[in-house]
Amino acid sequence: MTIDMSQFFQVFFDEADELLAEMEKLLLAVDVSAPDAEDLNAIFRSAHSIKGGASTFGLNDMTEVTHVLESLLDKIRKGEMSLTSEHVDAFLSAKDILKMQLDGHRLGSAVDQDAVGDVRMLLQSLSHESDHPAKPADPVVVDHSDTHFQQTFKIEIAAINDVDASALMSELGLLGLISRENCDPGKAIFHLQTNESKDDIISICSFILDPDNLNITLESSVPHSSAKKTQSQTEEDLGYGFFEPLDAMFPPLDAATETSAKTETPAPMPVLTQESTADKKNPATKKETEKHVASQESSTIRVGIEKVDQLINLIGELVITQAMLEQRTRDLDPILNERLLGSVAHLTRNTRDLQEAVMSIRMMPMDYVFSRFPRMVRDLAGKLGKRVELITYGASTELDKGLIERIVDPLTHLVRNSIDHGIELPATRAQAGKSEVGKLSLSAVHQGGNIVIEVSDDGGGLNREKILAKARQNGLTAPDSMQDAEVWQLIFAPGFSTAEIVTDVSGRGVGMDVVKRNITAMGGVVDIRSAMGFGTTITISLPLTLAILDGMSIKLGEEIYILPLGFVMESLQPARSDVKEVNGKGTVIKVRDEYLPLIPLYQRFDLEPKFVHPSDGIVVIVEVDGKKAALFVDDLVGQQQVVVKNIESNYKKIPGISGATILGDGGVALILDVSALLRSNK
Repeated sequence: MTIDMSQFFQVFFDEADELLAEMEKLLLAVDVSAPDAEDLNAIFRSAHSIKGGASTFGLNDMTEVTHVLESLLDKIRKGEMSLTSEHVDAFLSAKDILKMQLDGHRLGSAVDQDAVGDVRMLLQSLSHESDHPAKPADPVVVDHSDTHFQQTFKIEIAAINDVDASALMSELGLLGLISRENCDPGKAIFHLQTNESKDDIISICSFILDPDNLNITLESSVPHSSAKKTQSQTEEDLGYGFFEPLDAMFPPLDAATETSAKTETPAPMPVLTQESTADKKNPATKKETEKHVASQESSTIRVGIEKVDQLINLIGELVITQAMLEQRTRDLDPILNERLLGSVAHLTRNTRDLQEAVMSIRMMPMDYVFSRFPRMVRDLAGKLGKRVELITYGASTELDKGLIERIVDPLTHLVRNSIDHGIELPATRAQAGKSEVGKLSLSAVHQGGNIVIEVSDDGGGLNREKILAKARQNGLTAPDSMQDAEVWQLIFAPGFSTAEIVTDVSGRGVGMDVVKRNITAMGGVVDIRSAMGFGTTITISLPLTLAILDGMSIKLGEEIYILPLGFVMESLQPARSDVKEVNGKGTVIKVRDEYLPLIPLYQRFDLEPKFVHPSDGIVVIVEVDGKKAALFVDDLVGQQQVVVKNIESNYKKIPGISGATILGDGGVALILDVSALLRSNK
């Protein structure tokens, strides 16, 4: 029997991605002056796991880099060498190289071999092994000197190449002390001293080779009494109470706990176990720990996003069908059809619960976005000669996957702007009486049906006069009477930049307008608060998902349209005296001493209206980016949750329309693009 290893490649790619991300997170948080032992062990384990997987699949380029990397890490974690900031920089560079190599194997992207060679030489020089390049096939030796093994197995393998044999030796070495006999090419014989069972050995070997080529025999075993004595001695050495309950070793995580990733003096990561002392001396404890972790990992499965999208589409169709059934049964006699109506009501409740459950599958924590910024902040701050501390709040807050992927670029630009334009140089901050280390915070929190994301810094703040002067220079209308909130919005104008020097970081004025446009396209809004000398906060408000929308059904003539509820402030029937004609500016309506522009929707969509004067119909007040307007409609039909369908991909872009939905009667209703309607009303 031959095992097709290609089916496991995607699993390795996904796991390697996660391990690299975890390695970077730990490296950015490590305290160089007093590194935590468990952090160093965790970084080493990540490198070792990637090496083992790469070797298994014959990805020798990754094996070579990880071998040199883990050799240096091993010296540091054993105390043979002190950790320095130069080491951390080298490890982060190695992580980047491994990610590049991984993408090369997975996506076929280009790999800079010169950069790979440079990193290998750097790691070798740091470990004082540049004159003796490390061999990628060398197995990793795990320190089991304090462990008492009860049995020795002889493991004979036929039909195995040297690469697989080396990979297998590394994996089996984690179970105990292992040695290898010299034998004929294509074969391998190991002797393993361990406390694990024969089945554990088989499970590891079966991942790499055909079980039919495997022969395991028990060479020796420590008598039960001796084993008992060994265990007793170990307990005496460690003292009573060492074996803590699993609940104490793995306390439940508080969802509200905030994380902090610092580029200067980061706090050490929380310690769950100490492998260097407890696990090595007590294999039983380590085994129980691994079982506990394994039970946690088994509670999740990997599912392709295309399958989730298909499931959501089917649920959307089910919601539409349920709405049709509900509408068809509204005219039935409730007494004669009591059981049928009861069943339909039950179906409605179940459909809503199912819809919410399926939609939650697409929700991802904001940590997916936040986790990529510590490295960027560290590198950019160092490049600009600044000291920046990055703090994140609400990383567990969830957002739809589609929105999370689209919010990455806008947030990246805002973070870069805060470091470049907002936070001052250490000397400047010291002169102003501030800490030399600037604070940059990212936060995410749910508010109703939206998620609010904030990028905040304690830098110099926005300069009102400088922005006004630049706006006038660019030909924008910028009177001195403008409110601060209106002045801050000027930085979102296309081509606007107050940077005096164009660099590779900023100064070209091609960012903030794109940020706002992208966020608006997602149905979100952007707001800025700033105080000179105290910093700037940029707030982004987004809907939790784009797949389902809470909307208000409105009627224009004989047509039904959907107005997104998030933009609606109120609806009213105005008095005739409140409607005024303004020369050159169209019609306005007075609402509590405030004049708002009136947008007759029937004119926009070339429809025959039921009413031609606003006082005969209904006016809906909407607000986008702090700007209000009144939409004139014939009637309000009701409020409902609708499944959004894309029009542009199947037809074409329609001005003032963002999508469509299917109503309960099977008819199609268009969803209004409120932002576009207000922008075009000039």
